Amino acid sequence: MNQQIDQLDLLARQMRARIIDTSHRTGTPHLGSCLSCVDILVAAYFHALRIDPNKPRDPDRDRFILSKGHAAPALFQVLAMRGFFDGRMLESYGKDGSIFAEHPPTPNELAGIEAATGSLGHGLPLGLGMAYAGKLQKRDYRVFVVLGDGECNEGSVWEAAMLAPSLGLDRVMVLIDYNKWQATSRSNDTMSLAPLVDKWRAFGWEALEVDGHDVRALAQLMHDVPSGSGKPVAVVAHTVKGKGVSFMEDDNNWHYRTPNEAELAAAKRELGVP
Repeated sequence: MNQQIDQLDLLARQMRARIIDTSHRTGTPHLGSCLSCVDILVAAYFHALRIDPNKPRDPDRDRFILSKGHAAPALFQVLAMRGFFDGRMLESYGKDGSIFAEHPPTPNELAGIEAATGSLGHGLPLGLGMAYAGKLQKRDYRVFVVLGDGECNEGSVWEAAMLAPSLGLDRVMVLIDYNKWQATSRSNDTMSLAPLVDKWRAFGWEALEVDGHDVRALAQLMHDVPSGSGKPVAVVAHTVKGKGVSFMEDDNNWHYRTPNEAELAAAKRELGVP
């Protein structure tokens, strides 16, 4: 599905409302982290990815890995909206025995999931393995990996960053959800990430910056992989934690807080979604 660009903003608002509603209903956290990556997910699943929900294991499908697995509620919502499974299944989210937990399940458990993630730093190495397999098999699928900015503290991320150019994996795109926060502090106060674009460029990637809430720009960048440079592409997507709801934006309390009834209603009013 190559959704019309002018419809992506509406889809993003609807998705944010569903994520907030789920957090309220189930009492599960990581709301701010989910809301910051919504526009990336919408641009990917409704415009850029070459995927078919009716053939979720198609060997020629594009691969999308949400390496920051604690944002799984956002991934679940976009997969349901895209038709990989009936959205009513999400009513079991957070309940004993449900496949829907605070991190993605294994690919065998749920259509559309490429990797069980959440142990930070693993998604990019997994993605490179998939990309290298595709290169050896002469398949033209692409691999997209979403990293958290705090996740970039992990050494395995940078080992993978060194490996990708040496293998010529130009069908890989990393999107860093750069919301400037980690669990308990500012990302750059915890570990010196800046200048993040220059770091990726120094590792041999084509690296650029984008407004991580500009779904049109994100969709175009993903659509254009491979870029023609012969290099893997790293996109530093500047985002806002809690994006879309004024009283949640850039407030790291929403890493762990869940909304009460009044906050849920206020958030939906701001989003313009009933």
